[in-house]
Amino acid sequence: MDLFITNSQKKCYGELEISGSKSESNRLLIIKSFIPNIEIQNLSNSDDTILLLNALSSKKSILDIKHAGTAMRFLTAFFATQPKKKVLLTGSERMKERPIGVLVDALKKIGADISYDGHSGFPPLKINGKIIKGGELSLSSKVSSQFISAILLISPFLENGITLKLNGKITSLPYIEMTLSILKKIGVIYNFKNNVIKIEKFDRIKENLIVVESDWSSASYFYSCVALSDNAELKLTRFYDKSIQGDSILIDLYKNFGVESRIKDGALYLRKIKKFKVKDSMDFNLINCPDLAQTIAVTSFGVGVECNLYGLHTLRIKETDRLEALYTELSKLGANVKITRDSLHIYQSENIFSNIKIKTYNDHRMALAFAPLALKVPIQIENYKVISKSFPTFWEDMESIGFQVIKNEY
Repeated sequence: MDLFITNSQKKCYGELEISGSKSESNRLLIIKSFIPNIEIQNLSNSDDTILLLNALSSKKSILDIKHAGTAMRFLTAFFATQPKKKVLLTGSERMKERPIGVLVDALKKIGADISYDGHSGFPPLKINGKIIKGGELSLSSKVSSQFISAILLISPFLENGITLKLNGKITSLPYIEMTLSILKKIGVIYNFKNNVIKIEKFDRIKENLIVVESDWSSASYFYSCVALSDNAELKLTRFYDKSIQGDSILIDLYKNFGVESRIKDGALYLRKIKKFKVKDSMDFNLINCPDLAQTIAVTSFGVGVECNLYGLHTLRIKETDRLEALYTELSKLGANVKITRDSLHIYQSENIFSNIKIKTYNDHRMALAFAPLALKVPIQIENYKVISKSFPTFWEDMESIGFQVIKNEY
């Protein structure tokens, strides 16, 4: 199933309603499983969130969460704390290649009963839920923030809470801070100092109605649209000042590409700054917001500037090896690209090749990130339905702001 997309006018105008943050929604669903009387509004409509929601309510002994990495990590910790719950947690073939041993080892240290049903250190997992008292743990701070968040989310519901020491410079700190902020909102007491997070046993609910802010990661693709357009004005609803989502750094990052952001009355307004001169070369360290790497890489190539992106080591173990995927697809388009273990470098290119078919590698962000490039040249997106993992209405939204989209169903 391929899709052809173009924007011959090179303009974007319109108003969009983006679903709630997937990251916030998934954290809140785990908390709601411990505290059922919490009410959540504006939940994400992504496949990942739906898979997590269905798994939490399922009575089945085998649960397949497909490509949903967050669900795999969070459910591993959650089911481990549920007495008499026995489950085999599995996923797609790619999921079975994504390491989870660090999280399993940490949970076993505080009493969890988890074993492997295949290769050691990887899903599927056999989980026998039991009462876990908690205690002290130590982890490398370079591990996925989802491992850390999975532990933090169960901590308030353990008799002794958790004291978690993180060794070294922390990766994706905003995602950890998001988890702590959500816990604080419902009344959890914690202390985060000198890389040590101490969470006490939960006492009582402080707030039982939580409204999820719209997803800043999803907003990134429209930032790219504005940057790549000749003229653009977009309104995105349900965005607020002082967001707990790390990807709200988009406001500052995309100033470099001539995108003006303004938040007013619960909406985010984006505008292309006329006659803006983009620098010839830019450097960004994305260690705190690695999900933006694909979007920024495509934007940089599209506007024809040199761009060096650092802090990308976690991209190797996502839905695909995102660094290799970016290298391959950008090269097909005519880009001069270099990648290392944890960085990506795009050099100035004279041309962008038209009608190139972008392979998505079962990775939603490959389709989402490359689509705005249609403002420069017509392109094709392979397996276009992969976007439902995080943004099911994306193609319809692109049409509503000026893109021409043709789907080939076969």
